[in-house]
Parts: sequence; C-alpha cells; structure tokens
Amino acid sequence: MTPLLSKAFEEAAKLSEQEQTAFANWMLAELAASERRWEKAFEDSQDLLAQLADEALAKHHAGQTRELDPEKL
Repeated sequence: MTPLLSKAFEEAAKLSEQEQTAFANWMLAELAASERRWEKAFEDSQDLLAQLADEALAKHHAGQTRELDPEKL
C-alpha cells in the first residue's frame, strides 16, 4: 500500500461507522465504474489495435524493426 493510500485510510478510520460505510460503498462503486470504463475503452479500441498490430508486423517482416534492448530505455 502506498503511503498516500495508507493516510487516506487512516483519515477514513476517524469517521463514524455510518460515514465509513458510506465512504466504502462510494469507493467500491468508483473502482467498479473505473474498471467498466477501462473495459469499454479497450473493447472500443480493438479495431485500431488490430490495425496497429498489422502495421507493426508488416514493418517487422520488411526488416524495418530492431530488437528492443531494455537497458537502453
């Protein structure tokens, strides 16, 4: 857990039980909504990703690529 998230939970722990429950419900709903947004964005980009993959493979087959060296990133 990051220090900032830990601090957020420490502050949330100071809330009343009812407020903690409301906060937890909000947080879980936000996480679920965020996951749905990512899934939708990924789903909507499949055609573009396929096109980019085809272009990359064509360049590779044409000898226009080189092996990635993680040490040089």
